Amino acid sequence: MTIDIDQFMCRTDNFGVLIRDRETGETALIDAPEEKPILDAVERTGWTPTLILTTHHHPDHVEANLALKERFGLKIVGPAKEQTQIPGIDETVDGGSTFRFGGEEVRVIFTPGHTLGHVSYHFPVSKVLFAADTLFSLGCGRLLEGTPAQMWQSLKTLSALPPETAVYCGHEYTQSNARFALSVDPDNKALQECASEIDRLRADGMPTLPTTIGRELETNPFLRPHDPKIRRNLGMENASDEAVFAEIRKRKDNF
Repeated sequence: MTIDIDQFMCRTDNFGVLIRDRETGETALIDAPEEKPILDAVERTGWTPTLILTTHHHPDHVEANLALKERFGLKIVGPAKEQTQIPGIDETVDGGSTFRFGGEEVRVIFTPGHTLGHVSYHFPVSKVLFAADTLFSLGCGRLLEGTPAQMWQSLKTLSALPPETAVYCGHEYTQSNARFALSVDPDNKALQECASEIDRLRADGMPTLPTTIGRELETNPFLRPHDPKIRRNLGMENASDEAVFAEIRKRKDNF
């Protein structure tokens, strides 16, 4: 790993993330949910950000953009398809874009579904993915702008990353996601064990993230619409993966 990562809470359930290149000291934020917790994290770590890597335009991910830009003079990077909705944006990226962060090349992955322009940031050498509101531990983002087909394609793309990839998400939703996941995949022993671990972590006030791609492939029903047991539980044995995914997402919306 070429980066150090500091994860902290913002707002009610958002995660803020500071990353720092170990060689150069270059520091970035993944989104900017709330100014004060970010400033507290900067003071605690001593890492001064020069960059915000924005995943999507929702206010709980860009609220502090302008205040932080004024304070630190940092550059704001974000998805080209949402550039008019991201305060203070300086540079745009899209799926397939790459750029250097310190000594590492970062890959931008287009992950629409939650919003139409959502992107995720993949650090292949460090084996880290910042997925924001596309992929959650045991869940995925609501389809506030996109379609089930778009989100399913985004999740397939992310699930093809190496299984050891650490996944940082935008929110601490894991405990509620686990309750839902067990409702559609109740016999999954890996999921049962994961849910118990999550309950212990939350009882101790600890975060449930990061997760890994490998763990999600074993436990996250949104990545597993092909699973025969899930299909049987839904009464959709002969449906397409996309249709099963759409049904799981619909049930989660009403859970």
